[in-house]
Amino acid sequence: MRLLISTGEVSGDLQGSFLVKALKKEAASRSMPLELIALGGPRMKSAGAELLVNTASIGAIGFWEALPFVMPTLRAQAIVNELLVEQPPDGLVLIDYMGPNIRLGNKVKKVLPDVPITYYIAPQEWAWRLGDGGTTDLISFTDKILAIFKEEAEFYSSRGGNVTWVGHPMLDNLKKLPDRDEACQKLGIEPSQKILLLLPASRSQELKYVLPILLKAAYLLQQYDPSIYVIAPSGMESFEKSIEDSLHNFGVNGKVIPANKADDLKSCLFAAADIALAKSGTINMELALHNVPQIVGYRVSKITAFIAKNLLKFNVDHISPVNLLLKERLVPELVQDMFNPKAIFELAVPLLEDQQSRIDMIRGYKRLRESLGSPDVTQRAAKEILDLLT
Repeated sequence: MRLLISTGEVSGDLQGSFLVKALKKEAASRSMPLELIALGGPRMKSAGAELLVNTASIGAIGFWEALPFVMPTLRAQAIVNELLVEQPPDGLVLIDYMGPNIRLGNKVKKVLPDVPITYYIAPQEWAWRLGDGGTTDLISFTDKILAIFKEEAEFYSSRGGNVTWVGHPMLDNLKKLPDRDEACQKLGIEPSQKILLLLPASRSQELKYVLPILLKAAYLLQQYDPSIYVIAPSGMESFEKSIEDSLHNFGVNGKVIPANKADDLKSCLFAAADIALAKSGTINMELALHNVPQIVGYRVSKITAFIAKNLLKFNVDHISPVNLLLKERLVPELVQDMFNPKAIFELAVPLLEDQQSRIDMIRGYKRLRESLGSPDVTQRAAKEILDLLT
């Protein structure tokens, strides 16, 4: 059996790598020969998939921001179109990556109508709205939606989708954290320092719109408390120099963790961190599940913000998945003009100094964890996917 898995960006590559491992394990238990072909990144390749196109670095949020990736995306589509004709897969799995994956899903349903299509980690349409409530048409081309949130399962099921709630895949990767002293030793930092974890970018656009604001906030915090030390794990190897140069240019005392070491050091980073300043995204869930107090922010270009607000009537109650799931503003979040160094500084100081503020956030994290299902998520997903092939 040949299975094509399509995703993009750093977070999709990470989730895709977990699924690749689960699919290989499930296929082996069934004595099913399985070939995995991927639109993804280095993590999926390391997990055992044949990488057709590296899409980890060509994702963007917004219209203006996506322009540099038009040609790489078109080239990727051409490669996929050739595959569909010359070596058609027996199944297709789509992971996140909304725009390209919806186009691919519609394409495969049209040219290969008998190929089963599974959408795993679907667009969060239950959380955001366009205009009067417009949605994508993914129900029309999917044979199965594997929902990671209860709200997602209810949303698509109520609209006629064939949905199974498998739970959130982050539950499969919760590790017992080392104690703080051990974590600091592995990271090469003094335990007496306060550690500020900086998580600015999984897309290149975020180096421009998010990183400088977080660094300016980090600088203000270090001026306020010189014992604060910044650690910034790099989402991709190509980001490392930009982040290192920016740390130096903004006068921030800290260091960058190279991308090839960041995954292995995650448990140490979470154990050592006193607070995290992060962009919105999957990383917010990881921080919450490891009890790291956090502040979340995001910014896009003024052109994209104007189009989204005034033309598309885009509306969302929260940008952090933690707050979306809890339906409350547990984690402070700032968007566009509100996302500025002074605002971040004013929100960060209480989380660093007031024990009760930290306790309240961690209690909220516990409620979040209880809503996410049970472990073995990716294995359940793998079983559902392979069942469609047999």
